[in-house]
Amino acid sequence: MMFSTKSNNLLALEGKLTNAIILPQCRITYRSWRTNPESVINYIYSFADWSSGNLIVRSSSCNEDSSKHSLAGHFLSVLNVNGKRKLLDAIDAVFNSYSELDDSSELFIQPMLEKVKMSGVLFSKDPSNNAPYYVINFSHSNMTDAITSGCSNDQVCYIAKTFNHVTEPWKKRLVSLSQELEALFEHEALDIEFAIDSDDKLYLLQVRPLILNYGYTGLSSESHLKILKKLSVSVERFLRPHPYLNGKRSILGIMPDWNPAEIIGVRPRPLALSLYKELITDSTWAYQRNNYGYKQLRSFPLLLSLHGLPYIDVRVSFNSFIPKDIPNQLAEKLVDYYIDELEQAPEKHDKVEFDIIFSCYTLDIKERAKRLVKQGFTRAEVDNLLDSLGTLTNNIIKSDGLWSKDIDKVSALPHRRKKILESDLLIKDKIYWLLEDCKRYGTLPFAGLARAGFIAVQLLRSMVSTDIISEKDYHTFLSSIATVSSNLKDDFATLSLTGFLKKYGHLRPGTYDILSPRYDRAPEKYFDSSQQNLTIENDVASFSLSLEQLTKLKSLLESNGIEHDVISIFSFIKGAIEGREFAKFIFTQSLSDILELLRELGEEYNFSAEDMSYTDISTILDAYSSTEELKPRLETSILSGKTAYQNTLQISLPPLISKPEDVFSFTMPEGEPNFITQQKVSAHILINPSDSIDLSGKIIFVPSADPGFDWLFSHQIAGLITKYGGCNSHMAIRAGELNIPSVIGAGEVLYNKWLKGTVLEIDACNKKVTVIK
Repeated sequence: MMFSTKSNNLLALEGKLTNAIILPQCRITYRSWRTNPESVINYIYSFADWSSGNLIVRSSSCNEDSSKHSLAGHFLSVLNVNGKRKLLDAIDAVFNSYSELDDSSELFIQPMLEKVKMSGVLFSKDPSNNAPYYVINFSHSNMTDAITSGCSNDQVCYIAKTFNHVTEPWKKRLVSLSQELEALFEHEALDIEFAIDSDDKLYLLQVRPLILNYGYTGLSSESHLKILKKLSVSVERFLRPHPYLNGKRSILGIMPDWNPAEIIGVRPRPLALSLYKELITDSTWAYQRNNYGYKQLRSFPLLLSLHGLPYIDVRVSFNSFIPKDIPNQLAEKLVDYYIDELEQAPEKHDKVEFDIIFSCYTLDIKERAKRLVKQGFTRAEVDNLLDSLGTLTNNIIKSDGLWSKDIDKVSALPHRRKKILESDLLIKDKIYWLLEDCKRYGTLPFAGLARAGFIAVQLLRSMVSTDIISEKDYHTFLSSIATVSSNLKDDFATLSLTGFLKKYGHLRPGTYDILSPRYDRAPEKYFDSSQQNLTIENDVASFSLSLEQLTKLKSLLESNGIEHDVISIFSFIKGAIEGREFAKFIFTQSLSDILELLRELGEEYNFSAEDMSYTDISTILDAYSSTEELKPRLETSILSGKTAYQNTLQISLPPLISKPEDVFSFTMPEGEPNFITQQKVSAHILINPSDSIDLSGKIIFVPSADPGFDWLFSHQIAGLITKYGGCNSHMAIRAGELNIPSVIGAGEVLYNKWLKGTVLEIDACNKKVTVIK
């Protein structure tokens, strides 16, 4: 079968499908409509017994659903049409939506499907990367266009095309329908609209070719299956009980603890991934957490690479938040409870330390700990945990505690970095020693200060929940703290560009990404020179406590066994938060210089920065103690990395993995943004676009993925972000066809957060959005 118009495709399938029903249709031409519309209306109602129910008037332009472009949502369809007058208006409206209209132009009318309980769209290839998945975007709604209209955020299910163990009946029927259509059209990549009614009857509403404008054709289903089988075996191994770990099972996640999804992205290049592991998640993280009074886990890597996709071993993470003096039996019970809680509330995977685990003592902990008793913990067990957390927290808060020593330690790094950079060492040896120093004097103290900073915020939040300070007081105090971000803003307005870049030039949006330019390499990309030398108004409100607040806080500290006075507590909170930001600023100087030296090393051997992004940092580190020539080893590493990364791009996994089968089939959590294409772009944002404004080169913000915004694609926009919409909405399809990096269905929180920027970077491949300005 060959693809034709929407109407012809459905007509050609009548009598051929065994897995779905096709609704009857009445097709009319523009010539007949132009000549005698009244006669056409009478013909439609005589065509079938449609006088009592609602109708849908659907476009069927010869310009849509072609093999080159779908023009999804470009032409109008009118739903729930009832009565001759409304039918006449609807037909006029649909024909008028055609960009090219002649006598042969057609549209068609069908009865509106009643009692719909689910509708959606199935792609028979992953539209974001051409990988062999069935991607089903579905809504439990009685609206047949709930998905394609892009006005709501719905669920997305991924099923590997080679997975033969789909258990849910409706999914099995959809997969069978897709396989049937793929065979009939002899086409692998299809866009299928469907609906299921209250009698569980499956209806095919539309089928068209899925337009995939990517240079890479994608893995074959067989090669894809081999990778997924290996992944499944690895996941099963990672989830097994371990003699040195508490917890009967584990979960793997992209956002808990050291949050790789936020820091390096979900598909980092091999260099970025290996640097992150080397500097933090292989051992540094555990060494410092143990120093701060938690369980010793120094032999356990926190981050696991699932064919290049970084996942946190959540069981290892949860073990690391158990105070070292907690009895093993209680530790086992706690870790199992934490994992159960996360599995039951997966939406908390990016805030486990706030909402699930107990990792420090706070002023509201007795109230929060009541849920432990409800879950079967004895009073003695809860008291044991709270006593241990109290001791641990008191030790950390001390003014001469480890956190203050960590600030001193990280302060030594700039001098050591300067000595290495000014030495006569070879480039590869400078990289080795910068990394060693960065671990010992950079990321190690930073890991400690990050823990102290978290405890500081937890303590401050607990003052809000215990009604000592208000939400406004909370934000006033935080805004009074001098951080790198606040200093950067002030310094940009007061320093010369040269002076500003001397201080902040090492920063880059992708901290571990060699392809992300430093500020001093591309200042025009990041900064607006017209904002320099401006007078800064210091409108930060001063923070102070009333006598009543002081008295109440003092009493609460004493009753909770906090061995520090009010001044000491606030000094710790301020110092820990500032220290965390300071440590990050300092260690990223070394990391940024390492990336620049790696760029130089590549040039020495005729490798581009793009090439170097595929190597593993261990290749360079191993060369320090080896007499082997580096270039051939580097070349092998780059080639291997490129091949592996090409396969990484073909793997889709859920944010949380709790069983090996999740590798083959999963449903994304509600509210997860949909990233379209594999592209990266940095550009100024534009809100409330209109035809009278120059949209070219801008990232456009619109509330929904409504096809009414299709006109945006007639402009040379750089990117698109919508608050609502799914991966199968018309706008998502069009963005994919045109290879425009987009975030569809960002949700209220992220949408509003990104709106505060003026320049954003969308990294669709890594599913990251960074506020550049």
